[in-house]
Amino acid sequence: MSPGIQKVEALDKGHFVCVKWEDGSESIYPCVWLRDNCQCPLCFLPSAGARALLLEDLDVNIVVKQVALADRKKISITWPDEHTSEYGAEWLKKRCFSEEARAAMRADLFLPECQYWGSDLQLPKIPFEEIMYSDESAYKWLCTLKKVGIVLLTGAATRQGELIRLGHRIGFLRPTFYGPTWQVQDKADANNIAYTTGRLCFHTDYPVLQHPPGVQFLHCIRQTAAGGESEVVDGFHVSNKLKKQNPEAYQILSSTAVDYVDVGVDYCDFAVHCKQRIINIDSRGQAIRINFNNATRDTVFDIPAEKVRPFYAALKEFNDLLNSAEHKFTYKLKPGDIVTFDNWRVLHGRQSYPSCSEVTRHLEGAYADWDVVMSRLRLLRKRVLNKD
Repeated sequence: MSPGIQKVEALDKGHFVCVKWEDGSESIYPCVWLRDNCQCPLCFLPSAGARALLLEDLDVNIVVKQVALADRKKISITWPDEHTSEYGAEWLKKRCFSEEARAAMRADLFLPECQYWGSDLQLPKIPFEEIMYSDESAYKWLCTLKKVGIVLLTGAATRQGELIRLGHRIGFLRPTFYGPTWQVQDKADANNIAYTTGRLCFHTDYPVLQHPPGVQFLHCIRQTAAGGESEVVDGFHVSNKLKKQNPEAYQILSSTAVDYVDVGVDYCDFAVHCKQRIINIDSRGQAIRINFNNATRDTVFDIPAEKVRPFYAALKEFNDLLNSAEHKFTYKLKPGDIVTFDNWRVLHGRQSYPSCSEVTRHLEGAYADWDVVMSRLRLLRKRVLNKD
């Protein structure tokens, strides 16, 4: 049921409007925000869902001239220039400025819930064709991907191109200097350490980019009989452990800008340089992105000499936690498996496998941005749950 309004009144000489709800609660709205978000055709373009009111035409000190309860479902405001605005009860309630309402809105829009894991991970699995044709399954896949950070899709065809289909399912893939998709296999004169048979240490992909890809897909087309096991670790879980175990090390890794480099030729020629903190944190000091790839960490290190050893000590402690038996999960992809994971959270690696004159292990890889994935998730939620 949509909320009902019991009473509305102006406060603080007209700078705020107070809405008293039928359930006994109250919401306070700043008048400058109400005027900025007038929903009339002159101020808002419904076809674009966009504000038409120009910021230079907004008076930041505006007060209401008159406020009235049009009915139990909307309020009406007259402004000093006689412009009138109407706001529906449901629209207002959803945008309440209380901490509780704002937390609910954040949860609804961005799904911040995080399920941490270690070696005890129960790897979520969903049939590939199900998520391709069932909105319910696709919604479950993306919700789980956001919450757990990793989902295994099973039963895809063992040929190149399945990730292109997957990209179309969510919207589109993120191309990089290695192409729209890329082939992970042993290559002569490899231009990436992944294109060898050696062990890959835990890493996130592409910290050399200012905005690293948010989600990674790896499709197993062919698998070697011996070796080649995949390893993953929850970077957020390990970061929390480091923060508790050694706050100083956590502070160093979340504040030191590390140089990354990637130079070569693939889809096109490239010379990429970037500075990233190993652990990106939000205003609360919580990890929101891991940027760690030891292979592409530059020999250039733009910090004072006396801070170098403490940085290495902190990074070594973080790396030891990543590789501890209690934190890492090991599995082996089968032909037809597509592992999908959060590249900002989950660090991945690979055990070595025997070198051979012919290709014995072949994965196709691709990326997507979280903006695209979350967009599809919200659209699927609306379709599946009939939720606005």
